[in-house]
Amino acid sequence: MARKKKGKGKKKAKQNLVTAESEYGKAPHTFVFHRGVVGKSVLQLLLDIRRTMEPYTAASLRTRKKNVLKDFVSVASPLGVTHFMVFTKTDTGTNMRIIKIPRGPTINFKVTQYSLAKDVVSSLKRPNMYASQFRYHPLLVLNNFSKDEPHLKLAATILQNMFPSINVHKVQLNKIRRCVLFNYDPETKLIEFRHYSIKLVPVGISRSVKKLLKTKVPDLSRYKDVSDFFLNAGQLSESEAEQEGPDNEVTVPQSMSSRGNIAAQKSAIRLVEIGPRMQLQMVKIEEGMCEGEVMYHQFVQKTSQEIAEARTLRLQRMKAKEKRKKLQKANVDSKTKQKEEHKQKSLDGIKKKTEQEEKSSVKAVGEEQEEEEVDDDTEYYRQEVGEDPDPALFPKQKRLPRTDKRKASSQGTRLPQKKFKFSSKSSKDSENKVRKGMKGNTRRQDSQERTSSKTFGKKSPSMRAGKKSGPLGRNANKKFGSPDRTQRRGHPAGKGGATKLKKGKVAGGKVMKKSKVKGR
Repeated sequence: MARKKKGKGKKKAKQNLVTAESEYGKAPHTFVFHRGVVGKSVLQLLLDIRRTMEPYTAASLRTRKKNVLKDFVSVASPLGVTHFMVFTKTDTGTNMRIIKIPRGPTINFKVTQYSLAKDVVSSLKRPNMYASQFRYHPLLVLNNFSKDEPHLKLAATILQNMFPSINVHKVQLNKIRRCVLFNYDPETKLIEFRHYSIKLVPVGISRSVKKLLKTKVPDLSRYKDVSDFFLNAGQLSESEAEQEGPDNEVTVPQSMSSRGNIAAQKSAIRLVEIGPRMQLQMVKIEEGMCEGEVMYHQFVQKTSQEIAEARTLRLQRMKAKEKRKKLQKANVDSKTKQKEEHKQKSLDGIKKKTEQEEKSSVKAVGEEQEEEEVDDDTEYYRQEVGEDPDPALFPKQKRLPRTDKRKASSQGTRLPQKKFKFSSKSSKDSENKVRKGMKGNTRRQDSQERTSSKTFGKKSPSMRAGKKSGPLGRNANKKFGSPDRTQRRGHPAGKGGATKLKKGKVAGGKVMKKSKVKGR
């Protein structure tokens, strides 16, 4: 039997879940957000309005500066959102718009005054704030909206559609915890917005009995008997919120979760304000979503001719907009087509290039197989002469393989060349050696020219031109050998049979005399 009860309970819970989901999906939902910079106080007012519209609203909705109204509309349709409440702030004041999506209309209000929820709650002596009352939607109350003015009727229908409808025969009183009031003042043409928490209190019960109902044990030390505690005349319920009379007393048709409220018994209704407050002024009503024809304006009155001109102008704008959209769509389609063609061409070119590379690689492999035997000068010399060559004859050079050379030439890159780096000290020494050698060569050439002129009495063409270097150039010393110091000074040399010079003086300068030449 216990198992059967558990199965029935699970089945009933599933049915309740399905009905709750269907009710939640059918109920109207609202997005509350702001556009532009609104300030801290208006932002807090927006959060208070979101809490008022719970649970059928997005409590943690976040917006960005880049978002436009179309973004919210595109997101709202799959989520079942039916209304927008948009707050904006200008230099003149704060504005609020109520938009019925997706096709309007739009009601524009000016928020003349407002008070935040925290300010309202702080002004109360006994606030009635608890989290569970926001689990259920509030009850809507409209006052003075039943006049013959069409704009008021339209505003009343939009406000009614923002909140879920109530079936009086099936409603559960425990789910009615809050109340939203819209009161229209015909003299000032302002709408008062209030938010209350509903509380039921049993009538005709003293405070002492209420304490017992609240499961609080009273202090009975002052009384001799329990009857004195209950029969004390000063303990009657005469609070400020509870007024005696038939105005606020009702007969409860259902048993309530609060203590003392029994079915078919009288209870008093208390409304405790939990905020926020707003004072609204209806400015205008327009068709569509913020861009249609103005149906009502409180401050501007137009004639029928002006209305017709505005309508024709709006139609022209709509036609121009549609034309621009078609042109943009055609441009986008042509660009996408060009991109696809370019993509296909590039893919074909890549395919052709890969095929060419494969063919060239196959050809290179064939050439490598044909030229496997690399020419080696050292081996050739060894085979022909029969001896190993001198190392200086064939200096070893690091060569790249043929495949690397081919790759470098095909890619158009230069092969790295060997660079010789000398230290600063070694480079200076080598320069000095070269300079000394050059000086020695020039001196030797000069001495040879002088000896030849002494022996034969003629000057060489280089001496006539004033040049230090001889006719043989730098290779003169290598062919004939360098003369000794004794030869330069005119002394005879032992080996080789050098000439013997004699000096003589003549007026006007030195004259070179012929000397006796010894035979070799």
